[in-house]
Amino acid sequence: MERQTICVIGGGLTGLITALTLVKLNLKIDLITDNIEKNIKTNRTTAISQENYNFLKKLNIFNSPNSIFWPCSKMKLYSESSLNNFTEIFELDNDKKNQEKIFYMMNNSKIISELLKKVKNEKLIKLKKQKKVSGIINFGSLKSLKVDDKNQSKYNLIIICTGSNSDLVKNLFHDEPYKYDYKELGITTILKHNKIKNNVTRQIFSNEGIFALLPISDKKTSIVWSVKKKIIKKYEKQKDKFLKNKILLYTKPFLKNIKIASKIESKNLNLILRKNFITERVLLFGEALHEVHPLAGQGFNMTLRDLTDLEKLLKTKTNLGLDVGSHDILSEFVRNIKSKNLVYSAGIDLLKNSFSFENKYLIKFRNSIINSLNKNASAKKIFYNIANKGLRL
Repeated sequence: MERQTICVIGGGLTGLITALTLVKLNLKIDLITDNIEKNIKTNRTTAISQENYNFLKKLNIFNSPNSIFWPCSKMKLYSESSLNNFTEIFELDNDKKNQEKIFYMMNNSKIISELLKKVKNEKLIKLKKQKKVSGIINFGSLKSLKVDDKNQSKYNLIIICTGSNSDLVKNLFHDEPYKYDYKELGITTILKHNKIKNNVTRQIFSNEGIFALLPISDKKTSIVWSVKKKIIKKYEKQKDKFLKNKILLYTKPFLKNIKIASKIESKNLNLILRKNFITERVLLFGEALHEVHPLAGQGFNMTLRDLTDLEKLLKTKTNLGLDVGSHDILSEFVRNIKSKNLVYSAGIDLLKNSFSFENKYLIKFRNSIINSLNKNASAKKIFYNIANKGLRL
């Protein structure tokens, strides 16, 4: 029987891991990328849960996981009690035996470079660099890509991992996704500092936004700061100076001899939820399906959980000799993940809003609730399990 072929469009983190996961099912994969070098140059970092770390390890796609994933064994939350003074309100140290981590941090550029090497060594994966896919067309009962007015190979299934703003997504899916603008910028950079036992992730809830310190090595910490645009606007003429000063001010209590070691990047933060996931033999995936606030570090974790479900489903169906791009299979996948992702995204949004209060009485009320949860071991366990494994509906 001829191998079925899947086309994965997108050379970012989602596209690369999707291709390397599905090739394990003895499927042929064409991975279509544009400028993959821009993904390697980013300073962005990503948190993955213990459950998703276990999933990636089982795939055997990393030669040395310990050198790529930095373990974080504790999480602390702080509230800005007065100007530039922080009070600890919550601590999560899930596993006293140090076997399960709160999550693992990875440097996107480093892991993309590693994944790209693996892709090039996979015989069943063809890496095809294309400037732009202009459309998807019928090829008999299958599908093909239209690139520079030329038809490409035929595919049982096409998976689009290009994000929600790509022209290809907009041309294929005409329904408007649900979109909410948080009116915030996601500021990211990497700091160098003195060598420490850097295994505690910290989040500070201030009047200006949510500021996270995320360890990536014993001498480096990633900063993810969701800052309100109205704050940035006040300092428009001295934006870079304001950002650098604030980053150094927020990190000074925790790190010593701090230097900003990478470019400060920014992006608009939105909540985006897609109504339609599929069309004929085409599946949207990753941020093309859902974007959430980076507060809980759950965006890519949701994608990996979707990938776990997709891999299990396609494994079952290919063992039965079924067509992986059939409407029945894609519809089953959508039923498996849609409600879970909707509820989970709504939960993250609710959590984010509770940490964005500006009224001092609401902040005091919120902190008292968090302090109560901090004393409840059962509540902490539930919180950890949801963050680790997602929802089981």
